[in-house]
Amino acid sequence: MRGLNVPSFYKNMTFKEKVNTLLAECLLEKPSIFLIDLVITDAFKVIVTVDGDNGVALQDCIDVSRFIDNDLDREEQDYSLEVASVGVGSPLKLVRQYKKNVGRTLIVKTGTEIIEAELVEASDDFVVLSWEAREPKKVGKGKETVQKELKLPYEDIKEAIVTVTF
Repeated sequence: MRGLNVPSFYKNMTFKEKVNTLLAECLLEKPSIFLIDLVITDAFKVIVTVDGDNGVALQDCIDVSRFIDNDLDREEQDYSLEVASVGVGSPLKLVRQYKKNVGRTLIVKTGTEIIEAELVEASDDFVVLSWEAREPKKVGKGKETVQKELKLPYEDIKEAIVTVTF
């Protein structure tokens, strides 16, 4: 399939279909890397954003770029191609990203509040967050530190970002 031996079924595809097919094939060969976003502009600028279960190395981006670039014909369609890893501070979009970040601290925005908490569990349907909060004592004056935990369905999360500590 690689290089000059492009199968005939590729010839009947639109440019966007070719890019989608090539990207899917590439990610099958790199199972620890997964797609976050694919944008193809009207000017045929292809922007691929990926993440990985163990992070994304520069070589991963190069490999994805070469895989796509090797089977597209610039004579047929002039294009530019950019492959990058998801940036630090980018919101989590996929359940797979939540699962890989269990044990890390997130800033989670719901419809009504912002919570900074440790991600202690990520299932296919929800996350479990844990954090300490200062609340009024049940008996007497003053405040006490209490451990809070929240089971939060993904649909209730407006945005979640992994905090970076140095």
